[in-house]
Amino acid sequence: MARDLQQAQEFYGRVLGWKFRAARLGDAFAVAEADGVPVAGIGAMGGDVVVAPAWTPYFAVEDADVATDRIRERSGTIAVGPVSFANGGRGALAADREGAVFGIWQGGVRADWRVGRGPAPAWLELRTRDAFEAAMFYGEVLEWATGRPGCCEVAYEDDQVVLRQTGEPVARLNGGITDATAHIPESRPRWHVYFRVRDLDEAIDSVGAAGGTTLSTIVSGPDARWVTVRDPEGAMLTLTAARAPEG
Repeated sequence: MARDLQQAQEFYGRVLGWKFRAARLGDAFAVAEADGVPVAGIGAMGGDVVVAPAWTPYFAVEDADVATDRIRERSGTIAVGPVSFANGGRGALAADREGAVFGIWQGGVRADWRVGRGPAPAWLELRTRDAFEAAMFYGEVLEWATGRPGCCEVAYEDDQVVLRQTGEPVARLNGGITDATAHIPESRPRWHVYFRVRDLDEAIDSVGAAGGTTLSTIVSGPDARWVTVRDPEGAMLTLTAARAPEG
């Protein structure tokens, strides 16, 4: 969600190379595409909405009403919905017990689309107080680790809860947020999205040229490099690129 839809399209088009098309939801919403494949949606907030611009992950569910009931039963909060849309889908916006915002979506989902594959977001990360407790909440709401076809597997690895789909990691849940840090925007409980770029150094240059801000130094792992940035309106995200083979 952004305050200025045109500015957001210009920023993400420049940094991530996205193209945009209109959506069935009206003029205040645009679909971002990479290589002709839908990647994300950007919606314009109304003038009376006083929430911070941010990226929000939406999780596919079979029944939005059942999922929202589960959220309430487990002391989560439903902010909006479930709402029916013209494309036949139904969605809701919610928050978990620690205030991390997420969405649910009942409707058509591309069979070949998921986090970590192709142009889709590379990774999701939940930053929260207690990763194990959060895994219990989301597992019960979204039916993780139930053994149903297509459901996600959950494992505890290196002090993190790792979520896998068909054996491939798609998200991690990290604990460690405390009362002393929860009030800091960068440290509050929230879902954080990683987007893949071809060249990290070029993308960082584009962030500054497009009015954004780099929030961290470049971090290097065995297979990738990444950096956290903020768009012109303050929405945070992480850019990641595969490491070039040595030599």
